[in-house]
Amino acid sequence: MFELFSEAGRELPASPAFFGIFTFAVLMFLLYLVMRLDKD
Repeated sequence: MFELFSEAGRELPASPAFFGIFTFAVLMFLLYLVMRLDKD
């Protein structure tokens, strides 16, 4: 159990660049939805 919370257990499941691109895509999608709803 404690091995999970050690330094070795805190590795990212993917590269930081992937998380950046994924976060950017999600935020752009949410912005698109907000702008689309505002137009109606």
